Amino acid sequence: MITQQEILQLLHDTESYRVERTTSKTNTDKFCQAICAFANDISGNGKNGYLMIGAHDNGELSGLKVDDELLLTVSNIRTDGNVLPQPVMTVEKFSFEKGDLLVAEVQPSEFPPVRYRGRIWVRVGPRKSFATEAEEKILMEKRLSNIHTFDEMPCIGTTMNDLDVDVIKREFLPQAVAEDILAEDKRPVEEQLASLGYYDLRYNCPTNGAIVLFGKNPERYLHGSYVQYVRFKGKDRAGDIINEQVFSGNLCKELARIDTFIETSISQKRPIPVSVLREETVSKYPYWATRELLMNAIMHRDYQTNAPVLFYEYDNRIEVQNPGGLYGKVSEENFPNVSDYRNPFIAKAMKILGYVNRFSRGIYRVQKELVENGNGEAIFDFDLITAFRATENVSQRYFEEGFGADTQENGQETPKKRPRNTQETPKNIQDEIIEAIKNNSSITRKELEALLDRTPDSIKYHLAQLTKKGIIKHVGSTKAGKWVVIE
Repeated sequence: MITQQEILQLLHDTESYRVERTTSKTNTDKFCQAICAFANDISGNGKNGYLMIGAHDNGELSGLKVDDELLLTVSNIRTDGNVLPQPVMTVEKFSFEKGDLLVAEVQPSEFPPVRYRGRIWVRVGPRKSFATEAEEKILMEKRLSNIHTFDEMPCIGTTMNDLDVDVIKREFLPQAVAEDILAEDKRPVEEQLASLGYYDLRYNCPTNGAIVLFGKNPERYLHGSYVQYVRFKGKDRAGDIINEQVFSGNLCKELARIDTFIETSISQKRPIPVSVLREETVSKYPYWATRELLMNAIMHRDYQTNAPVLFYEYDNRIEVQNPGGLYGKVSEENFPNVSDYRNPFIAKAMKILGYVNRFSRGIYRVQKELVENGNGEAIFDFDLITAFRATENVSQRYFEEGFGADTQENGQETPKKRPRNTQETPKNIQDEIIEAIKNNSSITRKELEALLDRTPDSIKYHLAQLTKKGIIKHVGSTKAGKWVVIE
């Protein structure tokens, strides 16, 4: 980290291209744009850039008092998924007689171009701006010279004909690139993908990551790129196979299928009476936690092997196992406090598509949700060396209050006793959303989460599906608009 003496020197060098000064505590957009520009390092000097909060443009301190909230806000920029690929940065508070200074030190990225909400920012002298087409090409060439990960290597022997271009244009690019930038971009789709790290212009072919994400038949080139679900009767693999499912095909399509499968077939919610007049919904396996463990397995797995991700369900637990042990800087001792990415471009795409919310915090939330649901904490097995396994035990609360179950031949549990005044067949979540919108067209996502007892991800996903099907639409602004059910 930079020293206090170096800070003073840079602070008063008002022409330095390495420094962005601001007196604002709340302009997060400005913070992110500066961090993005420093990470892109268009000049190629390889020197770190500095965002200094609490200083005027002339280098004079503003008298700012840096509190924990501001420290947390700036630190979270690294992992909130709005700046992609993730920047390498440190944040520190410096105190002077005339006030505090919060300094974010940003290292040049090895994987440019870095984008903030779909836009590429670069530093041109003492100011920042959008990257020109020529500057974007320079950044792409810098990334090609720094390729280190399998997902960004060219998949030799493939062409654009091996990718589902319709899915790329319809599902991915509109979320990966800002709407106005995409509207003005008249380049071929190959060059658009190359700017995002999914096409190699030197070899004129898609990358391995592109085949996994958008390929028409990923298994043809990467034989283990699928998820295998098996439901065993009993508590080990010696039991009869009750149900099995294979999720093959590109992730852009399969992630939505996996998401729905977990919610409808794995979660299995039931109402538990907590008082005479109130019930609480408990899941056999909580939707979000189970989804997060499986999404992590897909994101962090080793795609160079022929082994699939295993998603095995027994009478008393679920096991999620991905090929590839802990990666990079991550070890048994520092997991999950330290993160590293075997497939950074697949991880970036999953964030863009909405299947990863924030980096580095998922495991903590998983453990919290599992404990609250009565499953106990997930168990992680580090001894497999060439694989990584997470185990999620069945919820004990799921069988409370007369819900002891007998297992039928099909492996489904039949409750011995049901509480009174509960429906035999719960409504489909999308039907419940439609009914809620009909009752209150101005209802918000947070209100739907509370009303239907669903996670933010679940509500977001089903609203998107209903909109895509043309069943509902949102008119007006995000804050003041309303939902309309299309009859």
